[in-house]
Order: sequence, then C-alpha cells, then structure tokens
Amino acid sequence: METMAANGGGREARYGKRDEQQQQAMGCGGYFQMPLHYPRYSREEYEAMPEWQLDRLLSEYGLPVAGTLHHKRAFAIGAFLWGSGSH
Repeated sequence: METMAANGGGREARYGKRDEQQQQAMGCGGYFQMPLHYPRYSREEYEAMPEWQLDRLLSEYGLPVAGTLHHKRAFAIGAFLWGSGSH
C-alpha cells in the first residue's frame, strides 16, 4: 500500500510504466497479429493476383511489400507455396 501511495496509487503503480506503454501501443495497432489461416492460393492465382491484393496479403503476414509487381508475386509464391504447389 505504501508503495502504491508513493507512486501515486494509479495504474502505473500497479502495472509499471512498461506494461502501460505496451498496452497503449496495442490499442494503436502497433503490434503484429498472425492471421488465423494460411493462404491457400494456387500458383495461377498468385500470377493473376492484382498488386493491391498481393500488398494486402503480404502486409497481413508482416512481410515486405516493397518492389515491383513481379518481385511481390515471386516472393508470395516462394513464401506460401511449398511442395507440389511450387513446381
């Protein structure tokens, strides 16, 4: 109790400055959240996908969206297609 009173007794005293900063960052969208599902597109779908859709897909997984359309497609195919889907 004395410690809480000495620190002002507020939220910062209970959780600490770092926890409060983390919670504020999370409220502002400053964190990464893994999508629940893995993308299930075929090679043909990636090759026909418009640039805006590739940008959205890559950004959902926290992957870089810089580069040309060709580079983005190649990156998405390499990142999301494995085994028989990448041949």
